[in-house]
Amino acid sequence: MGNLLKVLTCTELEQGPNFFLDFENAQPTEGEREVWDQVNTVLQDSESILSGLQAYKGAGQEIRDAIQNPNDMTLQERAWNSVCPLVIKLKKFYSFSLRLEEALRSLLTSLTCPPLTPTQHLEREQALAKQFAEILHFTLRFDELKMRIPAIQNDFSYYRRTISRNRLNNMNLDIENEVNNEMANRMSLFYAEATPMLKTLSTATTNFVAENKTLPLENTTDCLSTMASVCKVMLETPEYSSRFNSEDTLLFCMRVMVGVIILYDHVHPNGAFNKSSKIDMKGCIKVLKDQPADNVEGLLNALK
Repeated sequence: MGNLLKVLTCTELEQGPNFFLDFENAQPTEGEREVWDQVNTVLQDSESILSGLQAYKGAGQEIRDAIQNPNDMTLQERAWNSVCPLVIKLKKFYSFSLRLEEALRSLLTSLTCPPLTPTQHLEREQALAKQFAEILHFTLRFDELKMRIPAIQNDFSYYRRTISRNRLNNMNLDIENEVNNEMANRMSLFYAEATPMLKTLSTATTNFVAENKTLPLENTTDCLSTMASVCKVMLETPEYSSRFNSEDTLLFCMRVMVGVIILYDHVHPNGAFNKSSKIDMKGCIKVLKDQPADNVEGLLNALK
């Protein structure tokens, strides 16, 4: 039995076909294996990235002490020695965003290439669709956590100010082997975003469309709108949502639905909220509002 079950067939609604996608059990076919393995190598590290971000404490107190006592070298060193390991962590998170970007491009290439339609791709390449969903799920979780940690930008700002000052004083800065000026500039732009991972994926999707000029735009937007429809059906239909073994899969569906809507909004010339959109925005928002408020507040804010 396939994991992707057609729920509404060619009696298609205005918003296109709807599917039930088994996010818990989809396994790669031989044809999917190469791309699946490549993407899986990236996704295997996603939980450790989230754990590292969740455990991020920052060096706020050490930085405050150093700033308030500029002539106390002991406090200056303590702040610097506290911040440097954190900057290495932040580089690790940023580097992961680049790997995730490559993984997304591989999946988009597979799920949009002719002669199959995006719907046919999702039917036949269920495991890749699941990985696409997992990338979006990770992305929104990462950004939700990052928004609650103002220490990240404070720490990195202090690092950049201090390294510039120390460079002027010709101090030995071993950390520049890890985070040179060019890397620091790129990291600074990344962390300045409220939702840096989502911004990375949005830009990657926009670039994918721009670089593949022979590929019809509809191939990409239809892939995204169909995924949104998949998630909406699963969330609003108890017959389907009850098939999940874990309640966490419902939140997974919500995050994925919001993620593909945002990507669609970036890529489609008229956006996701236009009347011509193939995404049933009213229906998607209603589905979110029917869930417990604690689960969806961040997702509704992301859509706003």
